[in-house]
This record gives sequence, C-alpha cells and structure tokens, in this order.
Amino acid sequence: MSFKIDGGLFKYDFIDYHAVLCVAVDADAKEIRKRYLQIARRLHPDSSAVSKTTDKDIANELLSKLVNPAYEKLSVERNRAEYTVVLSQIGKRLAQESTEISLKSEVAKELVIAPNVDLLYKNAIAKIAETQFSELKQTPEFIAQISELNLVYLMRRAGRLMTTSPSVQQPAVNSSKPSPPSAPREDSPVEQYLRRAQTLIENNQFAPAKVELQDALKLEPKNSRSHSLMAMLFLRQNQLKMAKIHFDNALKLDPNDKLALEWKPKVDKVLGNQSGTNQVNKSADNGDTQPDKSGSGGLFGGLFGGKKK
Repeated sequence: MSFKIDGGLFKYDFIDYHAVLCVAVDADAKEIRKRYLQIARRLHPDSSAVSKTTDKDIANELLSKLVNPAYEKLSVERNRAEYTVVLSQIGKRLAQESTEISLKSEVAKELVIAPNVDLLYKNAIAKIAETQFSELKQTPEFIAQISELNLVYLMRRAGRLMTTSPSVQQPAVNSSKPSPPSAPREDSPVEQYLRRAQTLIENNQFAPAKVELQDALKLEPKNSRSHSLMAMLFLRQNQLKMAKIHFDNALKLDPNDKLALEWKPKVDKVLGNQSGTNQVNKSADNGDTQPDKSGSGGLFGGLFGGKKK
C-alpha cells in the first residue's frame, strides 16, 4: 500500500516524523517513547484491534514504513536535536516570506488566529492521537492533518520570536521621578541565527549550522560575521577553498573582522603549501610519483593534531 501524504509540512518535501507519531514538535524523549509504544501495541499483528487480514497488512506497513522510521529518528537525542533545528527553520522561513498557506482542516485554521496557540495546539494533538489509528486506511489523512497543525504552530512560534523589541518608554516632562529603565534590546533575527550557528559549529552539528547561516545571509548578504562563520563551518569540514572564499568576503565587507583576520592567513599558508607540493610533484621525472599526503589532515589536522569528525 502506498502512503501518500500531501498535507502540512509534507507539501514542502519534508517528512514530518512528529505528525507520524502524533506528538507535539517540542515533545521530549519520554513522551515520544510513550506514544510509540501505544502505536506499536495498536498495530502489532497479534493485537485484538487488528483482526482482518487486510488490516493486518496495512498495520504492518504503517509500522514498518512510517512509525518505526519516525521513532528511530526522534528517539536518538542528537538526531532529534538536528531534526528539530531544521524543522524550526522551515517555520521561520515561511513566516518571513509570508507564504500563503492553504489549509484544509478547520482546527488548523482556528490555530492561525487562536490567542492561546500553545493550549489549542496541544489539545488538538492529544485529541487526534485518540483516533489516529482507528481506521487504518484513513491514517495518512490524520497524519496530514497533524502536520498542518505542526506547520501553523511553527509559523506562529517563529512569528512570535521574530517580533521587534518593545519601544523604549520616554521620560515624562517635568517629572521629578527618574524614568523607568528601558526594555532590554532583543537580538535581531540575524544575530539569533549567528548565535545558534556558532553553538552548532562548536558541537560539530554542521548541517543545521549551515541552515542557520544561509538564513542569516539571506536576510543580510553583506554581514561580514555571517561570512566568517560560514568560513569556519567549511574549515571544520576541511573544505579549505570554500573557507578561503568566505574569509575573503568577510574581509572585503569588514577589514577588521577578527575571525577572518585570525584564520585567513593560516588557510592561505596551508593552501600555498599544498599548491607548491603539487607543482613539485607535477614537474618530477618519475611518473610513479604520488601526490604528497602530508596535509591530508587539512588545516585542522595540522593545527589541532587531527581532523575533526
């Protein structure tokens, strides 16, 4: 049986594992495991809830093709963390671009304008979970409906995060009382992206870090720190030529960029050494001469004693 799901996040070529398990996008490992065990018991071939042969076949396919892969993805802490970052980026991107979203379910439409979005979202997820696998042939429709809720919730949450900082209160005229302290300034969206990207790079989570930096550059293409962090991302992956390009861009935009000033000379030195070695090998008379592999560890191998994994 083919499980075609074309609602919610699935419309953007994204597999919504949270929708498959019918758990909230911020569910923790304990909640995810509890829900998975409920579904597994419901779909098990020996379950009394699955009596017909045709239902057993559908239940087995749902379990093997949808439910088990979703649990495998969300049950591992690191995988779930990376997946959640990418998931949030989709919500932010759609919220920023003000993309017109076509919604089918009434509850998703209600969630768009609900004042207490968290409460309605969690209640709706819990209610659908009760009947998600009651009629197995309709399960893909339920998953699409849940994914619509996830999509709207992510956009609402992203919109809330992207709001501008409150205005500073002006001091009263002729007032003897000191003016109240101004509201703390919130980071700009680009600064938020860069802060998250730096943390991800430090934890070797390169894929989600690249998404954060791409979003930052989309908003501010001439932000020198975005380029220097992108260079560090490539550097950590031993892609020295790409690192050099972004360090060069960073210094063109800001000649005083500290990160680029510190690391670009080191990158240039390694690339220069590799170029010189290759030139010597090419000019050698011995046709069996092999390329020099002394720099196989790349810049990080030479400086830190080993290539980053």
